[in-house]
Amino acid sequence: METVQRYSRTAIFFHWVVAALILTNIGLALSADYWPESSLRQVFGVHKSIGITVLGLVLLRIFWRLGHKPPAFPAQYPAWEKYAAHTVHGLLYLVMLTLPLSGWLHESAWKGDAPHPFYWFNTVHLPLIPPIDTLETSLRISLRAVFGSVHLWAGYVLYGLLALHFGGVLKHHLIDKEAELQRMLP
Repeated sequence: METVQRYSRTAIFFHWVVAALILTNIGLALSADYWPESSLRQVFGVHKSIGITVLGLVLLRIFWRLGHKPPAFPAQYPAWEKYAAHTVHGLLYLVMLTLPLSGWLHESAWKGDAPHPFYWFNTVHLPLIPPIDTLETSLRISLRAVFGSVHLWAGYVLYGLLALHFGGVLKHHLIDKEAELQRMLP
């Protein structure tokens, strides 16, 4: 039996914290229609705060990963599975950066002065992204629609990538009886 090469504690920490935050944000986004209108500002404030946290953690994870090579896939994995896993992971990183940035740009393109300044978890004020916040009003309105669409569609892409990621892990764990899941468990 082949020895399971595990990810490092740091990689495992980043993986599970980011996963929990993303799943929480998906839950908040999908449940927004069911919250009382009086709570929506707080719900979206938490959603934005989690998004900014994900952005920061993903950037840290990328910088950390540049100096720390992940364990190799087991030798028995076919080349197409290795390629698919690398592709899905790369696209996940791209989407994990695109979603919070497009949300922040969407917020920055508000048609007037932001009616409610954004505070990360009600503590640190996060400014709008220049020069978006200083553009002419009609251009800001157009850009807001573009950034909102990017944010929405990146969310749909995220759902598909998560389904592929979960599906691959479950296939290796349940069907192939391989220890892929154990490589990332705390």
